[in-house]
Amino acid sequence: MNWTVLRPNDPGYPALLGTTPVPPTLYARGSLRADDALAIAIVGARRATPYGVSVAESLAADLAARGVTIVSGLARGIDTAAHRGALAAGGRTIAVLGHGIDRCYPPENEALAAEIEVSGALVSQFFPGTVAQPWNFPVRNRTIAGLALGVVVVEAAERSGALITAGAAADFGREVFAVPGRITSETARGPHGLLRDGATLVRSWSDIVQELPSPWRDAVRDAAAISTVTTDVAAPASDEAAVLRALAVDDAQHIEHVIARCGLTPARVSAMLVSLELAGYARRLEGQRWVAVDARSRRV
Repeated sequence: MNWTVLRPNDPGYPALLGTTPVPPTLYARGSLRADDALAIAIVGARRATPYGVSVAESLAADLAARGVTIVSGLARGIDTAAHRGALAAGGRTIAVLGHGIDRCYPPENEALAAEIEVSGALVSQFFPGTVAQPWNFPVRNRTIAGLALGVVVVEAAERSGALITAGAAADFGREVFAVPGRITSETARGPHGLLRDGATLVRSWSDIVQELPSPWRDAVRDAAAISTVTTDVAAPASDEAAVLRALAVDDAQHIEHVIARCGLTPARVSAMLVSLELAGYARRLEGQRWVAVDARSRRV
């Protein structure tokens, strides 16, 4: 079994994860690509209902077919359905493990893990040989959130790992989405709590894509068919413009100076910098310093 080691400053390290506080060293099997930054995490209950499994698989397939990488945790239930949906659509998926890269848990997902290695990647921040332990999974869940532009919770109890993932996404300035369920269902309590607290309600893949910042939304195939709704809240494009203005100086700017100049939260600035970098408007240098990219350079 072969794997590679990726450290935060290494070429090929996931760009979104690199903007999170203390990004972890990763062990990886399969391939991580630059376009995996266009990623959505789909997570939820291990003891999922048939409805939840069907929704997770359908959402993952619809997104993956349009070029979105699906991130999840290879757990039973919703995670497994999300990975399977992405693979069935011929798309890419990344599984974040709560144990060493040389192991597979749950054991019945060994064949699925092999498929993911071919059509995406398995990643872990735990040393090879590390066994699955309950305290590993909250740490793993933050990495799931860090790899994605947003987290979709399909089914979850009121206290669950999926809600830890959603909380981490909010901390990182990423989007949080929730799929509604029956009000009498125990597994609907988690998503309904997120919706009450302001998460975006998901009815289809388009509800997810239309909430992404414009460079990402435009990169999704068929995204042009989505009608975006304007609100009184500042749109992501204005946040990107504010960050770009903060970079419009002669010298490279440390990220802390960018945060101070544009008045946004650190998590939001980090997300916008990665968005601008992938769109070709900004470049990251060593030491958390950033520069704007000249328009003529983008046309080369």
